[in-house]
Amino acid sequence: MLKIDSHQHFWIFDPVRDSWINDQMLAIKRDFSPVDLLPVLQQHGIDGCVSVQASQTDDETMFLLDHAAANPFVKGVVGWVNLKADDLDEQLQQYKKYDKLKGFRHVLQSEPDDQYMLQPAFQKGIGMLEKYGYTYDILIFPQHLPFADQLADNFPNQKFVVDHLAKPHIKDQQISDWKRDIEALAKHENVFCKISGMLTEADWGNWKPEDFTPYLDVIFNAFGSNRVMFGSDWPVCLVAGGYEGTRQVTQSYTSKLSVTEQEQFWGGNAISFYNL
Repeated sequence: MLKIDSHQHFWIFDPVRDSWINDQMLAIKRDFSPVDLLPVLQQHGIDGCVSVQASQTDDETMFLLDHAAANPFVKGVVGWVNLKADDLDEQLQQYKKYDKLKGFRHVLQSEPDDQYMLQPAFQKGIGMLEKYGYTYDILIFPQHLPFADQLADNFPNQKFVVDHLAKPHIKDQQISDWKRDIEALAKHENVFCKISGMLTEADWGNWKPEDFTPYLDVIFNAFGSNRVMFGSDWPVCLVAGGYEGTRQVTQSYTSKLSVTEQEQFWGGNAISFYNL
């Protein structure tokens, strides 16, 4: 079984750019590089990873591509590009020379406009991704799900993946509205979901494995075993249980799946989605 971590980050810590890392997150207030990640992956039997953007600059994309070029275990990169740029078509054409660049992401959850993803200029950019075979990672909060549903409906042939289950309010045990909206989004066959970032949506110091079961039940029932993938969200996960806790929770839940379903979840779906 080839195992892929579909979601992790590298960064050189910058207190201004990375102001989202507050004083309660001291464990990740430092640099993180492939040298830090490789032994963690080896410890947990993970064969490779997909590195995802953490800041919104073209330099960030090249930073990740440089790491991927120097480290064979980094199988793919989800970078950032200004999807509203007038010269987006030319930029995407230039990026095609980087085999490990698989897709793009924008931090939609931080935009003041909840419907940012439905703005005409942004949608025009999304419409160009399919032409070049690029995926798109949807980073949102639960209130954005209805707009993501519309986005997926507008682009039925574009490959989308929802990061971190759309960050349900696990700590507060809120599930009903999120369940309704994530199930609606999952009806689009072109949308996948990453089982990632759960621990940081729970009570960091007091979560229990069973806290996540209702949410995982919803995701697996809605998307099926062929559209879900494992992601650690390392190093962000270090603030709430680390790689060990993340993998244990996920391993415990998926152990009830068939061998084929486990192979899909732990690696096959990521390899297929990102064309690794």
